[in-house]
Amino acid sequence: MPIANITRTMRRVLPAHARITDDAKEAIQECVSEFISFITVEANMRCHRDYRKTVTPEDVLAAMKSLGFDDYLQPLAVFLNKRDNNAAVGGGFVHHHQQQQQQQGAQMVRPPPPPPTAPTMWYYAPLSLPPAASVEDEEKIGGSQR
Repeated sequence: MPIANITRTMRRVLPAHARITDDAKEAIQECVSEFISFITVEANMRCHRDYRKTVTPEDVLAAMKSLGFDDYLQPLAVFLNKRDNNAAVGGGFVHHHQQQQQQQGAQMVRPPPPPPTAPTMWYYAPLSLPPAASVEDEEKIGGSQR
C-alpha cells in the first residue's frame, strides 16, 4: 500500500496536533502488507479447494472468518454493500450473497476433480560423446585403448 494512503488514514484517526514519524508510517505499511498477504493466501486456498482461479469477495470474507477476524466481517459487508449499491441497483453484496446461498442450498458443492491424465512417456536417447581433445581425455572418456 502506498505510504501516502497510510499517512492519510493515520491522520484521519489521530488528533490534529499529532505528529507521525516516518518509522511509524513504515511500520504500519509493513503491518498492512502482511495482513493483506495473510488474508489473500487463505482466500486463495479456498479457491483452490473449489477448483477456481478467481478470488471473490465471498472468499475474502470466508478467509477472514476462518482466521478469526469475525469483528471485521460486518463493517466489510457494509462497505461492500455500499460499493455494490453505487455500482448497480440490486440489493448489494450481502443480499446477492444470501440469494446465492439459498439457490445453492446453503452448501457449496465442489465440482468433480479433473480426470487423471495419462502418464507422459519419456524416451532416452544417448548422445554420442564429443571427440577427445587428447589421449588423456580419450582414456578418461573410455575411448579406444592403444
